[in-house]
Amino acid sequence: MDGRIIVLLNGETVQALAMGKWLKKAGYRVWAVCDDKVSYGYNSPYAERKIIAPPVHEAEDDFHEFFLGFINKNHIDGVIPMNDYSASYLSKHKDVLSEKVRFVIPDWNTFITAYDKNRLMEVCHDGGFPHPATIDLSKMKADEACVHMRFPALIKPNITTGGRGFALVQDATELKAKLPSIQKAYGDCHLQEFIPAGGRQFKVSLFMDKEHRVVNTTVFHKVRFYPENGGSSCCSVSVVRPDLQRVCTAVLEKIGWYGFADFDMIEDPRDGIVKIMEINPRVPACVKLSLVSGVNFAANIADTTIGKKPEKYNYSTGQVLRYSALDALWFLYSRQRFKTKPGWFNFFGRKVHYQDYGGIRAFMVGNFAGFIKQLSPSFRKAKAGLR
Repeated sequence: MDGRIIVLLNGETVQALAMGKWLKKAGYRVWAVCDDKVSYGYNSPYAERKIIAPPVHEAEDDFHEFFLGFINKNHIDGVIPMNDYSASYLSKHKDVLSEKVRFVIPDWNTFITAYDKNRLMEVCHDGGFPHPATIDLSKMKADEACVHMRFPALIKPNITTGGRGFALVQDATELKAKLPSIQKAYGDCHLQEFIPAGGRQFKVSLFMDKEHRVVNTTVFHKVRFYPENGGSSCCSVSVVRPDLQRVCTAVLEKIGWYGFADFDMIEDPRDGIVKIMEINPRVPACVKLSLVSGVNFAANIADTTIGKKPEKYNYSTGQVLRYSALDALWFLYSRQRFKTKPGWFNFFGRKVHYQDYGGIRAFMVGNFAGFIKQLSPSFRKAKAGLR
């Protein structure tokens, strides 16, 4: 590799640490476009240049003006989005941006079919793929929806990230009370059966080439997550589940996906079926587990971006990834703190890795920013619907 430049959009995120490291291992130079200096990615030792930009999720027009100027002034070889906002931005503006810079993102119609949680459930229903019962609340009034849905159920915005705007409702009265404010804040919503606790949670990551063929897949078992009632993974283990890989591949083929995708799946303890919940159209925060398990998705994306054939990798299981800050919070609040496997006190070992470590400075600054975020009233309110 001749040191081609790959830019990480929303490079302030925790996944930018691992992506930067493995891109450098593959011979690329890494730049990060960030919206916050107090973050993991801005303090990464793997990005040789960090650029502050307007936040794409709060000021997309300002970001678009900035980014067009940035790519006109700088010679860069490719762009990889680090979160939903930048992935959506690239797909939405693909016609204009693809004339100036290269990236691996599906066209908007394909992208939104996967990213919109309600549309994805329609794809699963039509294709016979396992998923929770779902009702589109933009097409069916709340009173009628209650006749067809068993409670408890979840109100979910069609487009959201990290569980923001979710609300658990126990009956029709609670549904009608909570729905208007969620629709006002997040737009169209759907009603989905609530899968009770007790089943395992999985993430399935896949990379598909330009011919829509799967190149690499990985599967993680999410052993611990914080908050326990539906938060982010804080300890995961790489496993083999060909059945989950097959169903996720079939979904992407039906949609016509191209590039990287990441599925969230939950096992329903009532019937033992692992069901599709959503697709993340970018690398997840825990992408480091794929990388340490031998699958360099960073190189797959970058290689495809510059026109090189993506490589097939050997996948090893049993690797453990911990998010130390969230895992500490899990320990403080969980009643399972001494019963979990792998054990919480299993801090070190050849197969133990840390999601939020990418140098001391990045670790300290990023975890400080995460702590402040957890204290934010607006953040806590947006994530409070499952409690």
